[in-house]
Amino acid sequence: MHTATSVSIKKVGNYALGQWIEGAGEGQALFNAVTGEVVAYATTSGLDFKAIMEYGRSVGGPALRKMTFHQRGNMLKALALHLRKHLDKFYRVSYLTGATKADSWVDIEGGIGNLFSNASLRRKFPDDVICIDGESHNLSKNNTFMGTHILVPKEGVAVHINAFNFPVWGMLEKIAVNLLAGVPCIVKPATATSYLTEVVVREIIASKILPEGALQLICGSAGDILNHVMCQDVVTFTGSASTGLMLKSNPYILRESVPFNMEADSLNCIVLGSDVNPGMPEWDIFVKEVRKEMTLKAGQRCTGVRRIFVPESKMEDMIRSLSEALAQTVIGNPLNEKVRMGSLAGQTQRKEVLDQVQKLLATSQIVYGSLDSVEVADADAKVGAFLSPILLKNENPFGCKEPHEIEAFGPVSTIMPYKTPEEAIALSKLGKGSLVTTIVTADYKEARNYVIGAASYHGRVLVLNNECAKENTGHGSPLPMLVHGGPGRAGGGEEMGGVRGVKHYLQRTALQGSPTMITEIVQVYQPHAKGKDPGKHPFKKYFEELQIGDQLITDKRVITADDIDKFADLTGDHFYAHLKDTNFEGTMFERQVAHGYLMMSIAAGLFVDCYEKNPVLLNYGIDELRFTKPTYPGSEVYVRFTCKEKLPSDKRVVEKPEDFRRGDDIDKGIVKWLVEILDEKNEIVATGTILTMVQRKHG
Repeated sequence: MHTATSVSIKKVGNYALGQWIEGAGEGQALFNAVTGEVVAYATTSGLDFKAIMEYGRSVGGPALRKMTFHQRGNMLKALALHLRKHLDKFYRVSYLTGATKADSWVDIEGGIGNLFSNASLRRKFPDDVICIDGESHNLSKNNTFMGTHILVPKEGVAVHINAFNFPVWGMLEKIAVNLLAGVPCIVKPATATSYLTEVVVREIIASKILPEGALQLICGSAGDILNHVMCQDVVTFTGSASTGLMLKSNPYILRESVPFNMEADSLNCIVLGSDVNPGMPEWDIFVKEVRKEMTLKAGQRCTGVRRIFVPESKMEDMIRSLSEALAQTVIGNPLNEKVRMGSLAGQTQRKEVLDQVQKLLATSQIVYGSLDSVEVADADAKVGAFLSPILLKNENPFGCKEPHEIEAFGPVSTIMPYKTPEEAIALSKLGKGSLVTTIVTADYKEARNYVIGAASYHGRVLVLNNECAKENTGHGSPLPMLVHGGPGRAGGGEEMGGVRGVKHYLQRTALQGSPTMITEIVQVYQPHAKGKDPGKHPFKKYFEELQIGDQLITDKRVITADDIDKFADLTGDHFYAHLKDTNFEGTMFERQVAHGYLMMSIAAGLFVDCYEKNPVLLNYGIDELRFTKPTYPGSEVYVRFTCKEKLPSDKRVVEKPEDFRRGDDIDKGIVKWLVEILDEKNEIVATGTILTMVQRKHG
């Protein structure tokens, strides 16, 4: 018999105003979901929410805004590395929530993975406190007036109101984004599992990696915190659609136009393609996916599969396959290594699931599982919050609303038939907006039609077949680089999404002025800005010595037909436009024209003027290369070569000597150069951005 890990009964702490605070009174009892024992009490009684909000704005905000995007990204990386050292502690507490090791891995290490992923996003931003967003625009005939968009951190606080099912991931996936953006946060986890969130936050605070005021934690009631929001704040919510609507309607949120991002539980669905039959790999993939979605975290996932759509003629075969798969799932004490499904998060959640199932039974019937009994390993089914997986069947999905409106937030799904692929699309939309939908099919055309037809009602679409079966991340796994959210019932919001998610916490502002002025403000060279005399060849400067706008005007060179012929012979590029004897009638060219890549090669010959070793270590690549005007033999060209942007590079961490690569010990950065090739009329014939790796003088 495995006994669930126990902890001494304590009061869960709140971290606010720079200190750990216990709320007044006993508070709400929090339970071990496996044994039913009280493990902690939580309360926010007596906390001054107005002061907590102001503390974040006045202490955490300024400290974060002084840091660059790269500094904040490295801060997230350091935090992730620190938390990884305490995994055993987090897992021990996670078992109390009824989570198996696999469930806990998703919650704990998945959350830490979000920190790592967002840390890597720093490379998408400048090493600055300000960022350009999108293209710049010339607004004048003589190139003296332009406009662009900039992003700066909001000067408020992010208030995160999270759900009970992922007490670690739910926090870390949100704070990773606001911290990278430079905005402090207040985390309000669901009270039922807040004792796990608190354990993680204690390690974060103890590490002293975050500046003071960047993260505050309240465990218990949110009190009147939303009555103190201001226009610079951001509120996020994860939970039920009804609670989200109530919070979103707060008069202070409406009056101050506070951004409110909601990720609500939804009636997500999975579709078996009409082409899939028993015996095909896709059939087994479908069964495995549904089983995983019903049993992982005991079905307590906002992305869980609630509706299963199968071709009408294959319903009975699929019910048999799913029942056999579900019957193999060992339920019980998550500390037992054989257990694959733990308990729900508590008796309150269990009762809510059973109440919702009763509503679904008005139009559906149970084809697998039981509401009254469940066989468990190493646990007491009566005192633990255990529930059998419940597979319901509804034979009239277009004729009843319950399966498309009622969600049982546990190991419960309803299987329903469809006649045509068009019906499957229509059924998917009856959920009125979902976080995710999956189609399992080997038919590319059916997959395309489903995606086009269903995407507008879903935040994410997963297409599964045998090609990606081994490496796909699954129906229920939101990813840091992709948006997580959905329209309608799902809340209409977006979380994560890589750079997109960070921008939710940044103010986008249109900026207008002269090219030189805007260059100095944003520290990215803008076309037509004044260049700076570098004093010496830019390639002889170390990374720290280079200034944005350092500009070199090269000597001139005449392009000859012989140049073009030799380049064609050397590369094998004998495109007709590069040949002298081509009849150019009906083409876009007057006569033999130089290769675009020849022009870039000649440009390199003009601006590279260093025969000895210098701080430039290597050419890293070319971005935004454009050929804007044909160059004919006899044209005289030169290059305007300008330092456009500087990005730091972190030294690669080498854990094993055999992984060391030449250059790993060199402190360096990436420099972007604007290359403009001009002809004798001073008109640009080609332009591009060349990236070089440049050594630092002082490592």
